[in-house]
Amino acid sequence: MAQKEYATEEEVEGIVQHVRALQESLNGVLFGQSELIDLVIVGLLARGHILLEGLPGLGKTELVKGLSKALGLDTKRVQFTPDLLPGDITGNPVLQENEGRRSFVFQPGPLFTNLVLADEINRASPKTQSALLEAMQERCVTVLGETHSLPAPFFVLATQNPIELEGTYPLPEAQLDRFLFKLEVGRNSAETLEQIVLKRELGEDPVVEEIMTPSEFKSLVDLVRRVYLPDVVANYIARLVTATHPGESKASSHIKFGASPRAALSLASAAKARAVMHERVHTSFEDVAAVAPAVLRHRVLLDYSAQIEGLTVNDVLEAILNEVPNQNQATPKSLKSV
Repeated sequence: MAQKEYATEEEVEGIVQHVRALQESLNGVLFGQSELIDLVIVGLLARGHILLEGLPGLGKTELVKGLSKALGLDTKRVQFTPDLLPGDITGNPVLQENEGRRSFVFQPGPLFTNLVLADEINRASPKTQSALLEAMQERCVTVLGETHSLPAPFFVLATQNPIELEGTYPLPEAQLDRFLFKLEVGRNSAETLEQIVLKRELGEDPVVEEIMTPSEFKSLVDLVRRVYLPDVVANYIARLVTATHPGESKASSHIKFGASPRAALSLASAAKARAVMHERVHTSFEDVAAVAPAVLRHRVLLDYSAQIEGLTVNDVLEAILNEVPNQNQATPKSLKSV
């Protein structure tokens, strides 16, 4: 087996300027959400799909549109509704006549793009959700037994409203596991709202210049995959994921089901992407801890005792991060009372 070629400092220095420009551009689209924007960029660099949860009007759609313009990627928006059929997003065979002969020709649906905004994904039926999830996992769709590959790169940024649950179909845990990140889009501060009022007009899209070409973005993604992951960091990832299972840690006493091996792989990929954003060619414990809540919050299912004590999944994950020491910690930090 050939030895893996790792990323060099010169390669990172040569390309990280594009990342800085992308951060600056998106911060001009979505005010006051720099942490969210950084995690979205990390998710894309790690080749993952992202679930955005937040109330309407917080700028989720504008963020996706800004991303597509900055990266020069083709994008399509799909509004999920209960009557949306799988063929409405994957495409359907259409009967066409050619030289007196009729035959079915596949007509691609909106999934055949680089960046898909799946708006209110939990409003679609499980059958339509499954069609999208197959595309996310396999990066291809199957219609009438024929497989069609999706364009590369292919990303799904899905949104859902955390409070409007009437008439929705919540994603099962097995399907949520396909998303690299679940990000919570919070409300804006008064200072941020003032900026929005002064610098935005209702119905007017912000101007976003192209930061990098699709080929430059592909080179950046390839570079992230070559970032070095030390054995001690891999061990830290393994211990974190193990600690999410009942009986493996004190904090896990409030967990019914823990994270899967896919969560460990997701942590490793996201940590590599964050390392590049911080101009490093190797991952650190801090990279893992920074992305862990976004990777794990939708992969950990709490039991009834957590609800009785008023604990959220974020509280439990914070306690696990405090409880599981990394190589730089002689003893675990003090635990939160969970």
